[in-house]
Amino acid sequence: MTARRRLRITGIVQGVGFRPFIWRLARRHGLSGWVENDAEGVTIEVEGEPQSIAEFSAAIGRERPPLAVIEAMHQQPLSPLGVEEGFAILASGRHGDPIAEGHATLPPDIATCPACAAEVTDATARRHRYPFTNCTDCGPRYTIITALPYDRPRTTMDRFAMCEACRSEYTDPADRRFHAQPIACPDCGPVVWLAAADEAGGLTIERPAAGRLGETAIADARSRLLAGGILAIKGLGGFHLACDATNPQAVARLRARKGRGSKPLAVMADSLATARRLAAISEQEARLLTDPAAAIVLLKMPHGEGGPHGEGLVVAELAAAGNGFLGVMLPYTPLHAMLCEGLPPLVMTSGNLSEEPIARENREAVTRLAGLADAFLLHDRPIHVACDDSVVRCVAGTAVPVRRSRGFAPLPIRLADDGPAVLAVGGELKATLCLARGREAILSQHIGDLGSPESLEALSGTAEHLMELFGIAPERVAADLHPGYLSTGWAREFAAARGIPLVQLQHHEAHAASLLAEHGLGISAGAVVVACFDGTGYARDGTIAGGEFFVVERGRARLAARLAPFPLPGGDAAIRHPWRTALAVASAAGIMPAADRGRLWPGGPPAGPRELAVVHRQLASGFNCLPTTSMGRLFDAVASITGLCHHAHYEAEPAMRLEAAASGNPAGSGKLRYAFSLPEAADKKSTSTHPAGTHAGASDAVFSLGWQQLIDTMTRDAAAGEPPEAIAAAFHQAVADGIAAVAVRLAAGCAAEAVGLTGGVFQNARLTELTIARLDQAGLAVLTHHRVPPNDGGLSLGQAVLARR
Repeated sequence: MTARRRLRITGIVQGVGFRPFIWRLARRHGLSGWVENDAEGVTIEVEGEPQSIAEFSAAIGRERPPLAVIEAMHQQPLSPLGVEEGFAILASGRHGDPIAEGHATLPPDIATCPACAAEVTDATARRHRYPFTNCTDCGPRYTIITALPYDRPRTTMDRFAMCEACRSEYTDPADRRFHAQPIACPDCGPVVWLAAADEAGGLTIERPAAGRLGETAIADARSRLLAGGILAIKGLGGFHLACDATNPQAVARLRARKGRGSKPLAVMADSLATARRLAAISEQEARLLTDPAAAIVLLKMPHGEGGPHGEGLVVAELAAAGNGFLGVMLPYTPLHAMLCEGLPPLVMTSGNLSEEPIARENREAVTRLAGLADAFLLHDRPIHVACDDSVVRCVAGTAVPVRRSRGFAPLPIRLADDGPAVLAVGGELKATLCLARGREAILSQHIGDLGSPESLEALSGTAEHLMELFGIAPERVAADLHPGYLSTGWAREFAAARGIPLVQLQHHEAHAASLLAEHGLGISAGAVVVACFDGTGYARDGTIAGGEFFVVERGRARLAARLAPFPLPGGDAAIRHPWRTALAVASAAGIMPAADRGRLWPGGPPAGPRELAVVHRQLASGFNCLPTTSMGRLFDAVASITGLCHHAHYEAEPAMRLEAAASGNPAGSGKLRYAFSLPEAADKKSTSTHPAGTHAGASDAVFSLGWQQLIDTMTRDAAAGEPPEAIAAAFHQAVADGIAAVAVRLAAGCAAEAVGLTGGVFQNARLTELTIARLDQAGLAVLTHHRVPPNDGGLSLGQAVLARR
């Protein structure tokens, strides 16, 4: 008996070798029929014995290609045709552009697969030591695509004509390079070379006819790195600046040239075994390091500093910058693997100056990085879209993205609700874009902080590329409520030029919407309490928010509780100098540092008498002291009170140092106990809003989480000589207890069964894990971020969702 069946499969099933996989599977089970890409994903028709069809269907999910993600598979019985011979792969595009017209997914750039890695090291293989080896299971995707559908003429590989051997692989469905668009080999593909200043000080970026090419160029680059040089290296999605991470002088020079200050630097180790010599790595962290996305993984350093771990390697202290964490990644291209093989760990930081986007092309890099690098390792495969490295960390047994970029972008987030097409532009820091259409949201790669004309140009270019690539014409534009954000100004001009509405949304409402969207919760969802904790968010009353609790129900959000406000003397100056915030909260808590300065800073004041006097006058008069409810700024204050960080050299440095100290708290030293205060009843009427921006009912209560007694007790402990580690640990526990206390009260009032945690503060693994434990004890489910960052890198997703309503 013969049967026929149609299968419709959606998910990440295009550009990942899915059709040749189906071809091989059908042949193995003796089935006839065909497979093609369509507007939704992949359609298959198979004919043969019913048992064979059943086994074929079951094997699809069990044996799918490494990069494929099957979201749904629908099957439909058909009448047998009885006339087909064999199984065919039909051409794409018979029903239009599969991605631009439907919901098929464009895959991201993926790290070298084991099969290709083995080829590169196999002396008998024709791609032995070839730095651009790839197949359908790995290599560049998003960064080389110029247009859709995804075929070689629409990639930056179109300039390289395939040799006969590559053409044979490309056209053979049984080969793992069937329709691998970046396919290349030493005979027909890109070439790497080293460019260094000549005797006259000149530098050419042209591919040389001989000399520093291929393996010779890589060997020369390795020698320069071992000698303490700084190299600019063109990779998959842009340039890195690299040096020997174990050479303190080289790291110091790189920091000075790049203007990096003390911000941590990512390190590339040649293998997992080498990475284990840098830090203790859990099983989950090992899986993240070897995952095809190949993100930078934040690892806890032993003793909170760069230093030996067992038979460990000593990474220059300047690489980890003493914050207790080190970002580590493994080589994700053959070029990186060949460069790093057998070398000490290498600093691999973004190829840019501070506040500028990553350099993408050779001429641009030589121009912008000329004063930073001693030599340039270049290649001639063009990068169409710059894509920086992603960053993740393990929190509460799962991976949390800190920066979502290479390896993840432009994978979509499936939405619970339909709506109009929207372009959302995110915030000012960690900017990303989001294009929402139908029931999916496409997030861009990490663009960076919008502090320069170059970064705004990158924002504009990314928006144009995504709109053109996916064929989406936005019907409205979403931006932050903050009037001074450059992204908001760009969105205003974009909306005016296209004659479409601009929707401005409150920062923390967008954070909450981002979290709920990631979990597939739409306007029909029940009540959820969401804690939004970060550093800075423009509130509707013009103050600086950052410690808010929302109750979200049926698509409406109301502000229900928040951290009690305190003054921020000097605004941005207080963010750069946490001692100012410490002085503010101490004064507001009734401590008089002018008369009892030793109580606040037992080791001596972190500023001179004149600066202290200026801040005292500001606090007394209220001049330039904008009130804030920011939990991030309270972390800053505590970091200064404990003496861990009086001056911030990069964003979130005080909080990172505080977390590192808390994590290093000696066992059995938990005698300190701090607590936030919560009033018995509401202390004021709500000015909360729902996502579209109209006011909620005036009867809604807003509770304040009081910190005054906590600060009073903490300063006494610091003055009594309690170690910073113990105070930091007790503070983390107090914040977790306070979140749980507020969440339990709010959940009881609205019958919520879940609590969400969002905002940059919840990148803190210790705080998040303590909070989850407390909420679990209270019987409440917890929603945290797993697919988009809790920080402002996920803000655009929430904006896009809210703007559709």
